[in-house]
Amino acid sequence: MYFKNKTVLITGGASGIGKIMGRKSLERGCKNLIIWDIDELGSQKTKDEFCKIGGEIFIFKVDISNVDEIRINAQKVRTEIGKVDILINNAGIVVGKYFHEHTHEQIQKSMQINANAAMHLTLEFLAEMMKENSGAVCNIASSAGLISNPKMSVYAASKWSVVGWSDSLRLEMEQLGKNISLTTIMPFYINTGMFDGVKSKLLPILEPEKTSEKIITAIESKRKMLAMPLPYWFIRFSQGILPLPAFDWVMKNIFGIYDTMKEFKGRN
Repeated sequence: MYFKNKTVLITGGASGIGKIMGRKSLERGCKNLIIWDIDELGSQKTKDEFCKIGGEIFIFKVDISNVDEIRINAQKVRTEIGKVDILINNAGIVVGKYFHEHTHEQIQKSMQINANAAMHLTLEFLAEMMKENSGAVCNIASSAGLISNPKMSVYAASKWSVVGWSDSLRLEMEQLGKNISLTTIMPFYINTGMFDGVKSKLLPILEPEKTSEKIITAIESKRKMLAMPLPYWFIRFSQGILPLPAFDWVMKNIFGIYDTMKEFKGRN
């Protein structure tokens, strides 16, 4: 779906790739950019920075781990702005600890923000898309939704959830004959500060600008799945043909995936 004259809602739109995708949406001529973020000051700064690009910008302070806040603010969007044409479920958090070091609260919040929120948001805006038989939903998952990794157990669980739900929803829309595209994005680490301290042996840490451009282009072309930098088919093919011990050996010793989080610090 093309962005010109469309209304775009991005969660986590005050920073990182969410902010960049917001700028790119405006540069492509979107009519309304709606930023949902818990960081009210960051959202206002983003609005001030982008105000001269064109299009209208609306900011909502929302804690998407709270379903009631999602419902209330979704109703505000429908009443004050109208139909959301393109929904980008981008917001996410990471704890970056061994599983036994997590608290119950960290597990719950990770699942609520990374997985559940995307479902609740989509549920709020999908009905209008289906009614008009037009729309696009892009879900930012992670390569952690394809490959297991130490110190990412809960994060991986949330992203595996997103991958399974997002692509199942794609199939549902196709089965119902709806002109609503679902795009599932599965990137490697992105250099936004969220994963500060990670070390990659072979695969490059992704640059936010290029990664954001690829995501926006994927939405425009109605691409079903996009994994970066390793293609989705390569990962699934490798998992399919290699015995698990061999796959683990390749991921650990060739790609160095299983050691990437050893020095993880995260965003301060």
